[in-house]
Amino acid sequence: MLKIYHNNRCSKSRQTLEIINQSGQEVEVVEYLKTPPTAEELRDILNKLHIRPEQLLRKGEAIYKEKYKGQELSDEEWIEAMVENPVLIERPIVVKDNKAVLGRPPENVQELL
Repeated sequence: MLKIYHNNRCSKSRQTLEIINQSGQEVEVVEYLKTPPTAEELRDILNKLHIRPEQLLRKGEAIYKEKYKGQELSDEEWIEAMVENPVLIERPIVVKDNKAVLGRPPENVQELL
């Protein structure tokens, strides 16, 4: 089963979910702005993506520019920032077993189908 960390207001997220739905795969949709991942879940996602926390940030968000731009934070501090402000998490993220991809572009999800 796939799990997508989804924001319905995001066109890339909607497109990624559509590709999954067309594939016929079962999918669990997590609206991560309503139900943010825990720090542990984020660590797990980052391990599956093979990236560091700072690479998962949406640096165009107002909260990033106001609160975090130019700061040197540790990986754990970035994770905490994303837990507290889930809008900072890049989307969509699709997870299957021990792999994950960012749906940017949405076609990346094909790797998991």
